[in-house]
Amino acid sequence: MIFRLLLLLLLPFMAYFFVRSIGQRFSLSPRQNRLLFFLVASLMVIVVLIAIGRLPAQFILAPLGVAATFLLRMLPTFLRLLPMWQMFKGRTASAKPRQNGQTSTIRTKYFDMELRHDDGSMDGTVLIGDYAEQRLSSLDLEELLALLRECSEDADSAQVLEAFIERNFPDWREHAGAQGQHANSATVDESSMTETLALEILGLDNSADKEQVVKAHRSLMQKMHPDRGGSDYLAQKINAAKDFLLQRL
Repeated sequence: MIFRLLLLLLLPFMAYFFVRSIGQRFSLSPRQNRLLFFLVASLMVIVVLIAIGRLPAQFILAPLGVAATFLLRMLPTFLRLLPMWQMFKGRTASAKPRQNGQTSTIRTKYFDMELRHDDGSMDGTVLIGDYAEQRLSSLDLEELLALLRECSEDADSAQVLEAFIERNFPDWREHAGAQGQHANSATVDESSMTETLALEILGLDNSADKEQVVKAHRSLMQKMHPDRGGSDYLAQKINAAKDFLLQRL
């Protein structure tokens, strides 16, 4: 009698530690943890009651038998509906609005640049040189122009920085003179594009499909196109990322 009582008292603790380990492994939400705990605890209580003879085995075996019979009869129907469900699920996922705060990343020798999808704004961190580890948004125009002279040796870095200055100081070329013209003719080296780089530029992960690639490209081009305050370099980068991923997919 005492053994049975102790076993019943231990059930909630056993269920708690089991659910905790499962929750940590699969990163479950608090609500999911509570639901799983209730289900596990209920199942444990039923199993113990059946084991000690307080509950007939048919209490759990009968519903399981009915459920198994139903699944076997409906299995052909489920298999026929599965392609339709997958198509519907894919369309629903693609129709979801883009999450707020999504960013794309462009890395060059001098900069780790972020492009925010929500408003098309840009910012970045200087990686090397006199302004290393500083945010571009913390620099004034004179400092940005000095940084532009410093990174002029690297066409990609110069193009990215020019795009940032253009969006934040539209009349900057009047102050820069000929310096503001040096990188305009630079082109993107598409041979250096990789899958990881293309996904970072479009702000996607490796599960993205063709439709998501096209939508991300369209969204970025609406904000980064030269006619909308962007730059030829950024537009080329975004186009190269899209073309690379579509060829892979």
